[in-house]
Amino acid sequence: MAPPPSMAAASDRAGPGADPGAGTGDSSLRLRRAPSADAGDLPGDSSSGQRESGEPHPPPPNPQQQQHEMLYFRASAPAHRRVKESPLSSDAIFRQSHAGLLNLCIVVLVAVNSRLIIENLMKYGLLIRAGFWFSARSLGDWPLLMCCLTLPIFPLVAFMAEKLIRRKLIGEHVVILLHIIITTSVIVYPVVVILKCDSAVLSGFVLMFLASIMWMKLVSYAHTNYDIRVLSKSTEKGAAYGNYVDPENMKDPTINSLVYFMLAPTLCYQPTYPRTACIRKGWVIQQLVKCIVFTGLMGFIIEQYINPIVKNSKHPLKGNFLNAIERVLKLSVPTLYVWLCMFYCFFHLWLNILAELLCFGDREFYKDWWNAKTVEEYWRMWNMPVHKWIIRHIYFPCIRKGLPRGVAILISFLVSAVFHEICVAVPCHIFKFWAFFGIMFQIPLVFLTRYLQDKFKNIMVGNMIFWFFFSILGQPIFVLLYYHDVMNRQAQASR
Repeated sequence: MAPPPSMAAASDRAGPGADPGAGTGDSSLRLRRAPSADAGDLPGDSSSGQRESGEPHPPPPNPQQQQHEMLYFRASAPAHRRVKESPLSSDAIFRQSHAGLLNLCIVVLVAVNSRLIIENLMKYGLLIRAGFWFSARSLGDWPLLMCCLTLPIFPLVAFMAEKLIRRKLIGEHVVILLHIIITTSVIVYPVVVILKCDSAVLSGFVLMFLASIMWMKLVSYAHTNYDIRVLSKSTEKGAAYGNYVDPENMKDPTINSLVYFMLAPTLCYQPTYPRTACIRKGWVIQQLVKCIVFTGLMGFIIEQYINPIVKNSKHPLKGNFLNAIERVLKLSVPTLYVWLCMFYCFFHLWLNILAELLCFGDREFYKDWWNAKTVEEYWRMWNMPVHKWIIRHIYFPCIRKGLPRGVAILISFLVSAVFHEICVAVPCHIFKFWAFFGIMFQIPLVFLTRYLQDKFKNIMVGNMIFWFFFSILGQPIFVLLYYHDVMNRQAQASR
């Protein structure tokens, strides 16, 4: 009869007839692996008695432990003693460690994608074109560059408005009107410049992205200072807020706090932020190198895979349905890779680099959105700066005004949809509202995934629906829609 696994492993190492516990300094292993008195356990046995000088002798084996193990491994002892589940059963799968399977997936992904890269290079050659990223047209977009350089004027005007209200030179209604004019101008100004100059898509997108960030920062700056003034007046009248009011965050705005806020990786203004003690220069260099590598990887995937696929496709709403589905599925993998690289480069690498250089302490720029059970959880976790801004300046102000929770969610998605449409449609010079409807389509998905999660009580259902609609279908469809619309517009303009 074969020995138990614990004895067999030791016997294989030590050889036939040798002490299973010899050769190891672990007394617990010796107790577990020595259920019988072999020749090596007899007094005077040289195999166990001879030890290196200075090595402590392990304690003698426990007779009760030996007797228990001898009875436990007898042929008449039951091998099945309690109810157990298979590790991959639906009830036990999430209590198991999947580190080995994760390593397997990584190895398979590397092998499969390496084969695809080699096959692509053998078939098409190297398709990288520097002009796609650094064209003469992009470098010649001087109106966009000047617009970008003049954007800091708007925060300075907002600061002057706050100083005037603090010195009681203007009234509350006047400062609110001034902030509305400032925040509106910071969006309208670049939109007009981009549309008038017929700029390159990449340059226009960068400018609209920066203008949208500045718009959200200025809204937070105005709203927070207004709330500070309201709380200060209430405190002066004797109102008590307990621990809800932090004296450090009730200070008057200063130019230093404004400049720090405009540079910091956050969209929510407050007079002071948690700070770190020092800057890790070596760590910053490592992250910069990673950022360059992953940016190059994004460019490689776009040039080698996405561009050829979309050039050989037709408009998804005008051609053959099966052909459109084939193009969408073929495009889904490279667009997913680009999107994941973009997330890693911007939300992890770039924002952490910026936080390190500014000693910004709160670096929760994202949560584990990849484990989101519903679409609602995904939108709460994948972009924490925007989520905190929406919660602080849109959602809870709507709730405090007495609006229902569903209406507050609708307004939040509406604001998000408008800015997604502006950031994409304006640089493309196309207003088909694809991005707007794509974001608003998330609302029924929120209720669908929430219903399925409550019905099946399984975290896999909502998570798979999120990945399918967002990554497999959503992104490739919008890439095809905007690409063909841009190509059609350029073809019409060249006639």
